[in-house]
Amino acid sequence: MTLMNSLLMFAQQGAAPAGQAATTTTTTPPPTVAPSADELAAAKERGAEAAAEAAGQQEVSLWDLVAKLNEVELGVMIILAICAIYAVALLFEKIYVMRKAAGQTKDFLASFRKANSVEEAEAIVRKLPASGIKSMFDAGMAEVRRTQDLGLYTMRDARDHTMQRVASAMTTRQNEHLEDLGSSMTFLASIGANAPFIGLFGTVWGIMVAFVGIAESQTTSLAVVAPGIAGALLATAAGLVAAIPAVLIYNFAAKQISKQSNKLEDFAAEFIALVSRDMDRRAG
Repeated sequence: MTLMNSLLMFAQQGAAPAGQAATTTTTTPPPTVAPSADELAAAKERGAEAAAEAAGQQEVSLWDLVAKLNEVELGVMIILAICAIYAVALLFEKIYVMRKAAGQTKDFLASFRKANSVEEAEAIVRKLPASGIKSMFDAGMAEVRRTQDLGLYTMRDARDHTMQRVASAMTTRQNEHLEDLGSSMTFLASIGANAPFIGLFGTVWGIMVAFVGIAESQTTSLAVVAPGIAGALLATAAGLVAAIPAVLIYNFAAKQISKQSNKLEDFAAEFIALVSRDMDRRAG
């Protein structure tokens, strides 16, 4: 009996810790509190900032790129900026000059065509303001007066020579007038043709400097390379900004000069025809 009692007591002592362990393992954990929307947004923002900092990202404005240009690139940008400003200024100047010349030519022709003789034309034109087409008339009329002074105006044999001299004098004044209208056209053509290459030179130089910087810094990180290359590409963009307006202005001015030239040639033909009729009438 004593032995049996001892065994029962030992069994009871071993079962007690096992029950306590079972009770401990089956205990329910405390409930987890879900984060709020503000906390999630803040966590996302902190994660984005950390990722941007790790990747070396940074905001770079246009003025930041300009400020980082080297001396050669900055010189190219200044030259192209001056060319672009001058080209735009020429646009307004050409619009004013071409409209003024077209208006003067229109008014002159309307008055000149009322004349039936050389004397009437001279009296009418004398009252008109100075213009390129009036200078052509004055040159042609001066040749007519010289021919009259020589006594050749009524001679049929001298008609062809008289017409040639009148036409030559008027053509000379016409060319002078068109040359005045076409002032600065060569400069516009030069800007349109060469500005892209000037900008390309600045870009090539900037990329060369950027690659030298890569070699010196011993890094190929995009954050280090991108600003220098982007600044270099500004020169190409500036070249296009200067060239495109220059080409457009050149084409506009060339078209207007061509129209004016055609009107002046028509006037010269009308004046010579008037002189020819007047010579026939006087020759009787």
